[in-house]
Amino acid sequence: MTELLKGTLEGIVLAILAVRPAYGYEITARLREQGFADLVEGTVYALLIRIEQRGFVDVAKVPSEKGPPRKVYSINAQGREQLDEFWRAWSFLAERIGRLHEGEQ
Repeated sequence: MTELLKGTLEGIVLAILAVRPAYGYEITARLREQGFADLVEGTVYALLIRIEQRGFVDVAKVPSEKGPPRKVYSINAQGREQLDEFWRAWSFLAERIGRLHEGEQ
């Protein structure tokens, strides 16, 4: 399950950011609410660095009540294109896997 998640986590995080901008801990909390309970915060932060470097998100530093400013991530046009591609690939795979599963029964 962990390996499968690694391959899809970028798309999942972009989907979360498509709903509204968020900072790292908030993204991790949303993932956990969705059932990804074993997800380590460090994994999300490493992914956020990668998608920022790839130009899929815009980052704003927002003052925090406690500690240093938070980096708030919001999906941009390039990120939306990447998310659209993720959904196309996901739909393709889900359909094929569904066919295989139906063939077993």
